[in-house]
Amino acid sequence: MNALSHKIIFFLFKLKLLQPSESTINFWLQSEDTDKLEYAVTQGNYKTRKLAAEALEQLAKPFSIPALLKCINDKVQNVSIACLNALERISTKDELIKTIVKKRFKWVNEIREKREKFEANKGKKYNIYRWERASKKSFDMVKERLKRPIR
Repeated sequence: MNALSHKIIFFLFKLKLLQPSESTINFWLQSEDTDKLEYAVTQGNYKTRKLAAEALEQLAKPFSIPALLKCINDKVQNVSIACLNALERISTKDELIKTIVKKRFKWVNEIREKREKFEANKGKKYNIYRWERASKKSFDMVKERLKRPIR
């Protein structure tokens, strides 16, 4: 694909008619077109946002920090993690960004631990003792009476 086709893809992407492919994002990465990547981080679907965040991580340009800060609270956890990784790589000197990234990673790890604990306990069966219901008791009594022979 040439540069013109990638410009057309970006135009269609801005019109929300098309999502850029991985090859298009790689082209933007190689041409260091951070404006398009930042737009993809904020406006694309979850796959596009994740790929764009990873591309911005590889570029490591400090002026893409505001776009990455917007996407750290993404609904999709993989996108959020990709943005955090990018921020961690880009902002090696900024203490505020380091603090945000550390707290966010701690939160993500807690979510992962809860999910793993849930998956580990998924197959276990627990004996839950319930009080005897009157309807169940009367149903069992009728069932026993029906088993008796008729005289």
